[in-house]
Amino acid sequence: MTHLLRGKQAGIQIDLSAGLGPELFVLDDINRYGINSQITALAYDPVQSLLAVGTKDSQFGPGQIYVFGQKRICVTLSLPHRASVKTLQFCADKLVCVDSKHDLSCYSLELKRTISSHSPPGVVTSLATDPTLDYALLGMQNDRENLVPFKIPNLWTQVHGRARVIPVIVLAFHPRDIGTLLIGYHEGAVIYSFKQNKAIKYFQYELPRGAPGGDADPTSMNIVRRPKLTQAVWHPTGTFVLTGHEDGSLVVWDVKDGRIVMARTLQDTNINQPSVNPTALGASQTTFSVREPLFRIAWCANQDPDDTGILIAGGAPTNQPTKGLTFFEMGRTPNYATASWQVLSEHFESPRRQRILPTPPNAEVVDFCLIPRTSPHFAGACDPIAILALLSSGEVITLSFPSGLPISPTNQLHVSMTFVHPFIKRFTLSPIERTRWLGMTETRAQGPPTLKGGTESAHPLRRYETRNIVQTAHADGTVRLWDAGHGDELENEKVLQVDVARAVGRLENVQVTQMSLAGASGEFATGLHTGEVVIFRWGHNRNAGKDPGLTSANKAQCLTNIADRADPSLTEGLCPFTLLDQQNGPVTALKLSDVGFVAAGFEGGSISVIDLRGPAVIYTTSVQELASNDKRGSLKRSNNHGTNTAEHATVIEFSVMGLDGEDYSSILLHIGTNLGHLLTFKIVPEASGRYIVQFAASALLDDRVLYITPLRADSGHPAYASQSAVGNLRNGNKTNGVVLAVTQTGIRIFKPANVKGAHKSFDGSPCHSAALVRYQNQGYALVGLFGDGYTRAYSIPAMKEIGSATVNRVLDIKRVGDAVITPTGNILGWTGPSEMALLTVWGKGEMLPRSKDKIFNPDALIPPRPTISNFQWVSGTQYITPSDMDLLIGGPDRPPSKRMLAQSRADDQQRLTASRTPGSSSSSAAVPQNEGWGAYMQRQINERTEKLNIMGDSMERLENNSAAWADDVGKFVAKQKRNAVGGIIKSRFGL
Repeated sequence: MTHLLRGKQAGIQIDLSAGLGPELFVLDDINRYGINSQITALAYDPVQSLLAVGTKDSQFGPGQIYVFGQKRICVTLSLPHRASVKTLQFCADKLVCVDSKHDLSCYSLELKRTISSHSPPGVVTSLATDPTLDYALLGMQNDRENLVPFKIPNLWTQVHGRARVIPVIVLAFHPRDIGTLLIGYHEGAVIYSFKQNKAIKYFQYELPRGAPGGDADPTSMNIVRRPKLTQAVWHPTGTFVLTGHEDGSLVVWDVKDGRIVMARTLQDTNINQPSVNPTALGASQTTFSVREPLFRIAWCANQDPDDTGILIAGGAPTNQPTKGLTFFEMGRTPNYATASWQVLSEHFESPRRQRILPTPPNAEVVDFCLIPRTSPHFAGACDPIAILALLSSGEVITLSFPSGLPISPTNQLHVSMTFVHPFIKRFTLSPIERTRWLGMTETRAQGPPTLKGGTESAHPLRRYETRNIVQTAHADGTVRLWDAGHGDELENEKVLQVDVARAVGRLENVQVTQMSLAGASGEFATGLHTGEVVIFRWGHNRNAGKDPGLTSANKAQCLTNIADRADPSLTEGLCPFTLLDQQNGPVTALKLSDVGFVAAGFEGGSISVIDLRGPAVIYTTSVQELASNDKRGSLKRSNNHGTNTAEHATVIEFSVMGLDGEDYSSILLHIGTNLGHLLTFKIVPEASGRYIVQFAASALLDDRVLYITPLRADSGHPAYASQSAVGNLRNGNKTNGVVLAVTQTGIRIFKPANVKGAHKSFDGSPCHSAALVRYQNQGYALVGLFGDGYTRAYSIPAMKEIGSATVNRVLDIKRVGDAVITPTGNILGWTGPSEMALLTVWGKGEMLPRSKDKIFNPDALIPPRPTISNFQWVSGTQYITPSDMDLLIGGPDRPPSKRMLAQSRADDQQRLTASRTPGSSSSSAAVPQNEGWGAYMQRQINERTEKLNIMGDSMERLENNSAAWADDVGKFVAKQKRNAVGGIIKSRFGL
């Protein structure tokens, strides 16, 4: 009886929710987008072309690891226990992680799970891996505990016997010699030789009296200082070592003799020498320059390892106005064997070029990850093309290398990475027909893709559903549009980018508050906090490739043509079309219809309607003036009515239906306000072809209006102002429709503009978001999200509760008001500051599925590790291979790994193929299969001696040949002289 009574009141004669029961209203967890917590670590593998991101353990979720590949490929790896990720490093087919509880976890990229986990008895302070080794070196805070049989003790005790507890700060393999290790302590750095099993060089930075050092503190310049070491890196050829210290000093050391080649800061040089005038380095008698810590240093190599550059995060004065990364373009390193000491010092004193790679204001780079082209060697700094920089705010930026130009992550990084690139300030979701979305693929000039690894798994294909298109507005004024899907196959996974900042003509103070997408017409609108409404239309950029610069000459309270403000890199896509600067406060409500009308509400209370056919503003009014003529819809008054809050629009919707008492249909505009008024307007054509807006009525509801949807009374189908519905108005079609409005405290269904209709008040918690949802072809229900952490479904028109489910275990209840419910029953809401969850209310209670994407490509081979030069080898430099290191560290009883067995099979196959090749040499010496360490060293000595003898024989033959050639030349010259003298004599005698 309830549905019959309320149906009669609402004007709906049938039960639109027939067949829907509580057994159908069950939540399924479909997908996650974004990063669950603050990013703490980044790693990139150029061989597999994958990006790993580690997060912090926080109230929003445990620390975990994301591995991103091409397109939408993403695999999430969990830590053994709740902790934060400290360090991530790719190592061949594995990913190695050290967490905040000092546990080491090793993940298989092929199996996508943990294959081993170790808890060393101590505090892990550093980690070193190499793609050619199956071992990880852990730097510990002290050496009183032992993890494996192979251990390097505290080498600094040989310099200072009392230095018992000195943590290892840095571990770095020699870029060309795997048998040499750089170890950094707070007191200094040490070069350790695996071959000799001892330290072969020590580096301790000491400032004499009068030397300014990095901070040039005048109060401590008269004492000897030893600034603590914080960073240490190799030169790409291993000729030099660069150490960074807590006072901002950058010290270049000669590896051969251990002397300082140059000590400098980012601005000053020779800071380790006593200065006559310390104020020249930025210090005074009362003040001195305080510098940022040196967060990270990378010594980058070009394709030629001698052509280098140094990238530095931190170390700049705190009062420096421009923040960013510092890059020293060093150029080609002088030949160490022939260059003088002065030439080497001048090389590091005066780089070829020094530049600052700018970063966003009010944030500093605390870490970065280089993106090499192909090679994982040289500590991941071999010929990089881009930089992923992690800011202190938790955001990530991408810069080109070495120019430092910002790179948009759109279609370069996984869509989840765009959530922190920069942070999302607002989002919404719009359903678009599948065929229309397939055609919305923008053409934009971009560099080579950053991520190319992985293989997507197959998903169910749902061709006839509308697509869930998410629109995210970021802090830099960029809006991105992408398909969130339904847990199905994405036929168009590309991301569209809209540059709002360029459209309004400024780079700062561009905060998007409202967005609306009309997929049928290919138009998009944004509303800003500064009061502008910017409209974009799909088309070609007539200024593609040309940058006219920023233009901000916007007209007040009228439309401005902004077609020439498109991004120069965009050829086809959503281009700027027109702009309205109403100057009446932030935009609080915005709706772009599929039939060419835009309505916007402003915080000051004004409403503007734009006809995009002109374009032209066809109507402007104030809600305060119109709301005074409201029809009282309830005896209950909201508490908001007695406040001094300025009334403004909160939700806008267009429909096609007939008003109460009229026998024809019209285009209607419905506007709900924050004080509970619902305004209805008619949009009718004139004889001239233009459209005008006429106010119809105002009704007062219970509270702040959250949601308005028009629907057909006979079927429940939406009665939106679609292109087909407006086209049918010419034929005189009449739509018997009603309006369903949801406020924070209740539901009302009525025929506009008569607000009597049917009404229901919510019991308990207020509603924060709502939508009319359809379950397959069975019926409709109103689904809402409530402040108590539940989602509930109500029947139409009886408004009885069908079912409920809790969402506070997944969604952030504090931000549930920002969640969006789609017409198909999906819920997209925040789980934390930078992560969203996609749920469905018509599910089976399934948990979040595990990704089936493949992220490991066994055919991607690791390039050979760089080795020492032939001159170094012949001159007697001891060199061991990664296989020798495996034998040295693991011992002869350790079984070979799968990767080693695969490599051995490949080598055997190569030797077998070579032996079957005609003309191949059969006299080449074979390497013994079970060769021990001593036999290996003896064989190396014999080979070196043989090559030295060969070189000696060659030099002897060269000497003999040179002597014979000189004798021949002498005989030829003597013969020519005799012929010349004989010719003169004959000419004198007339012969």
